[in-house]
Amino acid sequence: MKGSAGRRPAKPRTRSVRPARFAAREQPPAYGAHEKEYIIFCDESDREGKYYSNFYGGLIVGASQYMRVNAVLDKVKQEQHLFGDVKWEKVSEQYLPKYVALMRAFFAEVTAGNVKVRIMFRQKAYRPTGLTREDYEMRYFKLYYQFVKHAFGLALVPRMSGGIRLRLYFDRLPETREKTEMFKGFIHAIQTTRTFAASGITIDRQDITEVRTRDHVLLQCLDTVLGAMAFRLNDKHKQKLPGSRIRGRRTRAKEALYR
Repeated sequence: MKGSAGRRPAKPRTRSVRPARFAAREQPPAYGAHEKEYIIFCDESDREGKYYSNFYGGLIVGASQYMRVNAVLDKVKQEQHLFGDVKWEKVSEQYLPKYVALMRAFFAEVTAGNVKVRIMFRQKAYRPTGLTREDYEMRYFKLYYQFVKHAFGLALVPRMSGGIRLRLYFDRLPETREKTEMFKGFIHAIQTTRTFAASGITIDRQDITEVRTRDHVLLQCLDTVLGAMAFRLNDKHKQKLPGSRIRGRRTRAKEALYR
């Protein structure tokens, strides 16, 4: 181009990227002004994936809606003869219509604003630097802590007279008892941070609990959503049967449910 001789090529722009991100929201989550108690369910999935790792998922529901939402989802499970626990790994061609019916009911509650779902994961293309040995050993819980602290926008919950109670149910944590108790202690201490204290949120130590997925239909739905995210983002929908050029029936069923 004319006049371009002798010019140095422009340097490409760079930007710093954090190891873990949260999905951008145009507006903060809307929390009702009448709720005095919230319940959070949390789960985690692929720690190592082809493209994305460290998947954490959670959902929050107001106590005034909790029993009703559970009843709606349990009714769908009974109608579909889903008597065991619903999990992403159990999705099959035979059970696909049953899972679709349950997830439609679940997302109807999400659309109505009765349940809010948050997902966090780390992109493997970006490697964290400057980590200590302790950071590396505790990375599972440190990422989990940041997820709970920031993902739900709890600092924006309208302050209520008498405060707001928060209960947290975690799917069984696959770590040592010592590390797990340390993690629960940090979660308990979140209420003392400036942003949480300003919202009047309180967390009793006994309300930070490990639970079994099969005992909570909301946690089962969360497991399915989280598994679907890890499945699609890591291209597991493209996996073929060993020694074959076609995909397995279960893989095709999972892709259909994801869609």
